[in-house]
Amino acid sequence: MKVKRGSTVFLKAIIFLVGIAVLAVCIYFLPEAARKDAIERPDDYSLYPLLLCAYGVCITFSVALYQIFKLLTFIEKNNTFSELSLQSLKIIKKCTFTVIFFILLAIVYLRVRAQFTGDDAAGPISLGLMGILATSIIAAIVDVLQKPIKNILDSQPKNH
Repeated sequence: MKVKRGSTVFLKAIIFLVGIAVLAVCIYFLPEAARKDAIERPDDYSLYPLLLCAYGVCITFSVALYQIFKLLTFIEKNNTFSELSLQSLKIIKKCTFTVIFFILLAIVYLRVRAQFTGDDAAGPISLGLMGILATSIIAAIVDVLQKPIKNILDSQPKNH
């Protein structure tokens, strides 16, 4: 399967830029939000569980981006139907479920906190549900991509 190098280079550049954006969120925006919240409410630690979930999502998303980058490298080298490609897809799929887990944790925390404070958490919860939907779609796509690779690898004779 011959793939034009320009398309994979373009995708790698996009992945790299997204990775830089995730790094900026982790290094600048999340600590800045925590700092501002600590100044406004010095004795309130209710933001910390959400920060933990946000960092969990960012780290897991970064691992998935790295695996996608590796997968594109395998495609460039015509190793699309290899055990390494299948392994990268498996890790990406695990990352999608981990992101869903962190989003669900944040939703549960927001819902419980809303019960005690009387806040309206419908907006953030609906954004979380949309994130779960998008991540589930990615997991389904990865699963669809995994099956033909697994079938091809299973049909090849094993060299022992």
